[in-house]
Amino acid sequence: MEQGLRRSQRDYSLAFKLSVVEQVEKGEMTYKQAQKRYGIQGRSTVLVWCRKHGLQDWTQPRGRGKQGQNMPNKPSKPLTPEQRIKELERQLKEEKQKSALFETVINIMRDEHGVTVKKSSGAISRGQVEGLSVQRACRFIGISRQAYYQRCQRERDAQHQAEAVVELVQPIRLRQPRIGTRKLHCLLTPTLAQSQMKVGRDKLFGILRQARLLVQPQRAYHKTTNSHHRFRCHPNLLKEGPNKVIPTGPEQVWVADITYLPTRGKFVYLSLVTDAWSRKIVGYHVHDSLQTEEVSQALKMALRDRRGKAPVIHHSDRGIQYCSTYYQEIHRRHGLVCSMTDGYDCYQNALAERINGILKGEFLLSRPENLAQAAKMVAQSIRIYNEERPHTALKYKTPDAVHRASVLQ
Repeated sequence: MEQGLRRSQRDYSLAFKLSVVEQVEKGEMTYKQAQKRYGIQGRSTVLVWCRKHGLQDWTQPRGRGKQGQNMPNKPSKPLTPEQRIKELERQLKEEKQKSALFETVINIMRDEHGVTVKKSSGAISRGQVEGLSVQRACRFIGISRQAYYQRCQRERDAQHQAEAVVELVQPIRLRQPRIGTRKLHCLLTPTLAQSQMKVGRDKLFGILRQARLLVQPQRAYHKTTNSHHRFRCHPNLLKEGPNKVIPTGPEQVWVADITYLPTRGKFVYLSLVTDAWSRKIVGYHVHDSLQTEEVSQALKMALRDRRGKAPVIHHSDRGIQYCSTYYQEIHRRHGLVCSMTDGYDCYQNALAERINGILKGEFLLSRPENLAQAAKMVAQSIRIYNEERPHTALKYKTPDAVHRASVLQ
């Protein structure tokens, strides 16, 4: 991260703040360690976040616990010279057996399993064996001193490169805390080429694994669809077959879905409308009930920003909100063609489900306090998703860039 760049509270999204507070309160790191890991400026910025958003009481100073006093050991009776010789002979015998055992284990690993000790130079450089010179240690291991020093230099260069890469990753992780390594490599490629650092995809995986910055997958499943109702359903126009509709540009097919958002109080819900061609979220709304009027606000947002006048296919599940008369009347007024899944099959609306997973798995990581805070987090997350996050299906371009470029053609 650039040290001369001054940052304000607006540079940190609310989801990122809540995620950092949650890690600190779980004991995964102290607030000073979090400040250093993520490059957060300000001596007490993370502490202020903990006081504002945390569940624990951060008003009282954390004091150290009382350390127990060690009881003095009883003086032992000195050994006679004969007893001392026998003790040293016993220790020497045990050390020889221990050395022989370790050599046997290393030989078995090398001969039977093909495992070699690649970082043996680290044991020499740490100097943990008192009185052991580098020359003698290299002779024990079976390498020359020149090879040892060359290996040490390569390890130092690799360490400096890894630290530089982590500094480049931190600003991106401020905005997108769970962005994948492949997308990170795509975003960092121009900067790495400019800095003349040769870091491929697999090497970036290794650097982030060593720094414990790899993203762990999360899985969750909750049902929010009620498909047992009296309203009329529509055929699936996106189903596999000869009559399947395949979009060739933006504003041809929209997919819609509803997902839940947990808060520290009751659940709230998020309605989304996504363009199937560009993967851009064109409409969204956060609400605290599953009323049709609330769900339709996402579609109304998408219609307000719509540029073309050609018919658009609106694809969704068979939820009662989408089949209701109120929602279908919006379709009729704006010339939308309705398409629905055949039943309760999430794979027939896979794109919408995938967008839900991206938002909840990469951005909406911490539970907001209430509906207003959830709406703010969703607005920030969708803006980052549309404008900054590269999409694998779009050849690592952002949804907003693909959508605008296709509309202007």
